[in-house]
Formats: sequence, C-alpha cells, structure tokens
Amino acid sequence: MILGITGGTGSGKTTLLNIVQELGGTVIDCDAVYHQLLASDKSLLAAIEKRFPGVVENGVLNRKALGQIVFSDPAALQELNAITHKAVAAQVRHLLTPAPKLAAIDAIALFESGISELCKLTVAVTAPENVRIQRLMERDGISAEYAAARIHAQLPQEEFIRLCDYHLVNDGTQAQFREKCLAFFRELGIMKEE
Repeated sequence: MILGITGGTGSGKTTLLNIVQELGGTVIDCDAVYHQLLASDKSLLAAIEKRFPGVVENGVLNRKALGQIVFSDPAALQELNAITHKAVAAQVRHLLTPAPKLAAIDAIALFESGISELCKLTVAVTAPENVRIQRLMERDGISAEYAAARIHAQLPQEEFIRLCDYHLVNDGTQAQFREKCLAFFRELGIMKEE
C-alpha cells in the first residue's frame, strides 16, 4: 500500500512518517529527493539558474535567495514548481521500483506534481497556524515573518483536506498525535489491535 502524506510545512507529518518506518515501510521525503537532485542533477540546477539568475553560486543553490523570490511572488513559485515537480516525480517513481508492501510519500505538492496518482490513499496532516510558525522558527532558525510567508505561499489547509481521502489534525502534544496516527493505522488494517 502506498500512502500519500501531505499538508503544509510545520504541520507534523514526520510523526506519521516515523510510524510507517517503524512498521517496516519505505518513506520517501520529496523535499529530501529535491535536495538530492539539486546536489546531483546539473540540468535541474541549470534550469533553476536560467529562470532565476543569481540564485546558484559556485554550483550550489542559495535556498534563502530563491525563497525570498518565490515565497513573495506566487507566479515565480509556480514557475519554480513547474521546473522541479517533473524531476522529483520521476525520481519517486524510480524509488518505488520494485513496489514495496508499505510506503509513504511525503509531498507538499502531492497533487500538483502528479505523485498522488501513485498512491492508494492520501492523508492531509494539519495543525493550527500559530503552532506551525513556532515549529518552523525552532526547526529552521527563521523569523516568524519568514515562517508565515512560507506557510502562506503554500496551499491553504482547507485545500489539503478537500483533496485528500483522510484528514489528521495535529493540535495536541506529539504523544497525543502519535496515538491518533496509531489509531488511524489500526483503522486501515495496517496495524493490528494491541
């Protein structure tokens, strides 16, 4: 079974993904795939540099410089996504060959990239915006303003909920959300009742 896991940055998808790993499943983090491609795929970097001159320095993408451009300009973000989604989707298909018994694909752009078509079911993970901002500030060492800009550059949470088959709300402690995720996997029959 291939699960597509999505939701805005800072929503807490990692807890759900960690349980898939604990169950022996394969986890594919599309953000990590993207960063690996940036390090290994010269044609991807060249395409980004061509559209956004000055964001690649000595063969390395300056993520903050690119982020300042695309997170404040929806059209620029759409152009960046058009370049990157195709490369990431191709790599995800490669990583799922041969098909594992259980896999979860973590993708912010699960539907826009076409990766959702590989999934048996999709799950939206959401959390209150103030909690997400705090998590991003702590995790990435960024300001509240930059964290909010990143959140607002993504789809609204309601859209993730509308698009997905299931919805998990991460509005408590990490332990509480973990219990919610375990109950979800038992409901799906992926885990047996204890």
